[in-house]
Amino acid sequence: MSEVATSLSPEAMGTFDAEGNYVPRQIVADDLPESELEAAMVGSIVAFEDGDLVAGTVVKIDHDEVLLDIGYKSEGVIPVRELSIRNDIDPNEVVSLGERIEALVLQKEDKEGRLILSKKRAQYERAWTDIEKVKDADGVVTGPVIEVVKGGLIVDIGLRGFLPASLVELRRVRELQPYIGRTIEAKIIELDRNRNNVVLSRRAWLEEAQKEQRGDFLNNLKPGERRRGVVSSVVNFGAFVDLGGMDGLIHVSELSWKHIDHPSQVVAVGDEVDVEVLDVDLDKERISLSLKNTQSDPWQEFADSHQEGQLVYGRITKIVPFGAFVQVGDGIEGLVHISEMAAHHVEAPEQVVNPGEELWVKIIELDVERRRISLSIKQAAEGGEVSEEYREAFGEHAYDAEGNYIGFDYGDAAFTPESESQAAWAEYVAEATAQIAEPAAAVEVTEVVDADAPSAE
Repeated sequence: MSEVATSLSPEAMGTFDAEGNYVPRQIVADDLPESELEAAMVGSIVAFEDGDLVAGTVVKIDHDEVLLDIGYKSEGVIPVRELSIRNDIDPNEVVSLGERIEALVLQKEDKEGRLILSKKRAQYERAWTDIEKVKDADGVVTGPVIEVVKGGLIVDIGLRGFLPASLVELRRVRELQPYIGRTIEAKIIELDRNRNNVVLSRRAWLEEAQKEQRGDFLNNLKPGERRRGVVSSVVNFGAFVDLGGMDGLIHVSELSWKHIDHPSQVVAVGDEVDVEVLDVDLDKERISLSLKNTQSDPWQEFADSHQEGQLVYGRITKIVPFGAFVQVGDGIEGLVHISEMAAHHVEAPEQVVNPGEELWVKIIELDVERRRISLSIKQAAEGGEVSEEYREAFGEHAYDAEGNYIGFDYGDAAFTPESESQAAWAEYVAEATAQIAEPAAAVEVTEVVDADAPSAE
């Protein structure tokens, strides 16, 4: 293939009238001296062969062809099928009168003696050269989506580039029709001129662009910051949160201060959450988040409102060979060691308590850092100061001036429970008192409520 450049300027090829009709340049008898006439005639002849690229001016547009003046003895004809790589195109959408365009010579003379040209093949030749350069430079091509085909899209990049459906977005899309007419950017992932094969990937371009954005996002994200995001997925080991630029992971251990069996107990896809940034790994592009750090720590709350030596009410959650665990607050459990279960020797915890049983215990050690509470049943039987949250349930008659539990004055007719919780406690105390009144009955330490009652020993 060779390129042919005519020596005639656009003005030397004629003009257009007001209606857009082409008017050839008029030659008068004395336009040139006789000595220059032959040279001018020779210089006006355009020499080319089939396969050459030529440039000319659009002089006529019909529904099925376009005429191009290239300075040849007759105008060249561009059939509508040779105008564009797009199918069923209106010629007026591709070229306009007076426009100077490039075309490839298909045939110097057909059976009707016409010069047949192709605009799309000239564009195709140029496009291949440009696209090969883009591919070598690992660059990006841009073009409109012109067609939906089986398995993907066709993009006009000067030639027909195939964009597989799986490479249109970061995640596979099901509906491709909305992409028609959209101008997109893509990377060239396969190029074979012999097979006329060009495969594109918009996903590769998006990933590259996103990588730059991720880098900026990660550099601006610092541990300790609090961000708002949306839960994008929930998995067995935690939940991913979209922070507006990247997803971060809340490990299951960072979802709640309480023990949970599965992240879905705390969050669901679509939930808006406030999280704290724990760690940013720039190399692996990972963000570790915490949900529980944005919430009050129940252990710290318990420590702020309780102290060693106080009595609290709890429920046995689990019995182990060395003692029993007691829930004394929301998500707060303490251990009653077997040695603190009764004043007498206990062979097994089951001799004193049962799972689900509720009872009074005394705080004998409170370690917030290690999140451990040591409790005692036998010391609770000795009485002491009851923690604040239980005092209302018993009323002022149950405590002395220092807040120590002294029990109800059951003969005091003036005492009336002031709430349902007080009524429940009164019923519980009444049952315990009835058992104490039975001479032959041994009082279980788990049911001792009155500090003045005899011990179980």
